Amino acid sequence: MKLAVDRHPTPAAASGDHPADGRSSRWERHRTERRRQLIKFARRAVTALGPGASMEDIAAAADTSKSVYYRYFGDKTGLQRAMAEVVIGQMQQKVLDAARSASTPREGLHAMVLAYLQMAQTSPSVYAFVTRVGIAETSAAENSEQDTLAHFLTGITEMVSAPMRAHLLSTGSSPDPSAGPDDAGSDPAPLYWPGAAIGMVRAAGEHWLSSPEGPDKPSEEHMARSIT
Repeated sequence: MKLAVDRHPTPAAASGDHPADGRSSRWERHRTERRRQLIKFARRAVTALGPGASMEDIAAAADTSKSVYYRYFGDKTGLQRAMAEVVIGQMQQKVLDAARSASTPREGLHAMVLAYLQMAQTSPSVYAFVTRVGIAETSAAENSEQDTLAHFLTGITEMVSAPMRAHLLSTGSSPDPSAGPDDAGSDPAPLYWPGAAIGMVRAAGEHWLSSPEGPDKPSEEHMARSIT
């Protein structure tokens, strides 16, 4: 039925009248909702089966076919990226909520680090799935523009940039020991610090996640304070 409509548009559709716009809008809403559902099912499958879950496994968990996932996401890298965007969106909301009650830029940084650690520990399989490189089923994963890990970390870096720069400006921090407080605002080096900080947070966080439980393992809060 859809093919008939696509191949032989009605005069209203051809002329751009509102009925065609309405159908297009409804179809777009349907696709958006279906995409959201597929991501939700994929997260459940990855949580249950681990980050190595195949597209067949994920499709089976959604009670659909692998071709449906390919239609909506292109390939496994596309699904990874879509899930990463959802995860980043949820982290952003947590950070924004915490930032509203933060009294200083430093507390804003702590909120970001804590949200990152909580997300990673709560859903370690999902975290590994959205940050793993090289598991896509097409060679497109070799393209740096489609590097899911880079995409994920770029989103997190953008989140931490504002509070980090605000903290540096508020404290007059500078990596140059010879620079005075008045030079901190003009020092270009801090522009590179958010990316470097994210690398450190990720390295420390993933090492912490992989450590066995025990009395020597820091709590989320202790780890977040230490990293901050």
